[in-house]
Amino acid sequence: MDYPMVRTIEQESSWSPRARRIPEPKHRVIDPAEDCFLVTSDEGELFFKSPSDEPSVCGIYMIAEPDKKIQVTFNYLDVPCENGGLVAWVDGWELNGQLWPADAWTDERLVESCDKRPQHKLTSSQNAALIQYRVPAKGKGFAVTVHHVKNTKPCNILVFDPEGVYTLRNHGEPGNCSVLAISPTTVGVLALDVGQSVRNSPLNLETGTIHFCKKRGLTDYVDIGGAVGLDHTNMEVLDNVCGLDSVAGQRPAFIACENTVVRLVSSGVYKNSVTLGFGPLILDRIENADLICADTVEM
Repeated sequence: MDYPMVRTIEQESSWSPRARRIPEPKHRVIDPAEDCFLVTSDEGELFFKSPSDEPSVCGIYMIAEPDKKIQVTFNYLDVPCENGGLVAWVDGWELNGQLWPADAWTDERLVESCDKRPQHKLTSSQNAALIQYRVPAKGKGFAVTVHHVKNTKPCNILVFDPEGVYTLRNHGEPGNCSVLAISPTTVGVLALDVGQSVRNSPLNLETGTIHFCKKRGLTDYVDIGGAVGLDHTNMEVLDNVCGLDSVAGQRPAFIACENTVVRLVSSGVYKNSVTLGFGPLILDRIENADLICADTVEM
């Protein structure tokens, strides 16, 4: 896929050691020496002023609770377009040429600015968003206010904490939804209703958990697996399941990949939902994991 911002920004191959969370939620001046790749779950004001004319590219990776969206207001923007100055809002996360979520890219998910700030509030589609910036002019910069707002229909969820329970629903609509956990994890299906509950029909038949649904030619299913990088469309799939199982509770899968991915694929014919339990993957389990991604760095 062709993402305009990806062509103009070169990222380092690993951002994790350089990323840290913002301690103060109300007011923060970004120090590019320490916070060039910044991960924050806080609301509040962020200020950046370039200390030099160097054309460094940095990013503010914002994340909220699974049932929230990220809303950003540019209070001011003084970034000259000359010499490649640019501030870009990305609805999702981008890293190393990969975008999350990658299923439904539209031009509206990228807003690029220089010289003139966006006049309207920018709101993400899910609980993660990104501001990438390049300010090669000393003393120039921008300021934003970050708020977390309610998401009544969460579809894609990004999580750092590998422990929790999450539910994906398609609300009877076609498309794909996902949970992406930034770590190896154990993941189990706690409840499943995929490919069974037809819209506007009261008839539901308990089928139990059906495995390898895609191979059976079924249109609605849940992929369980992992990925190297953010693009979950290139995930390695351990299994895909479907059916109606109110007490699934089978042994969780051990996923030893850089990222753990569960992806709900929906045709729009059914009202699908799947409830998932995530937990940390302990070191003793990694060698005997159910899935080890081919390009995963040794942990």
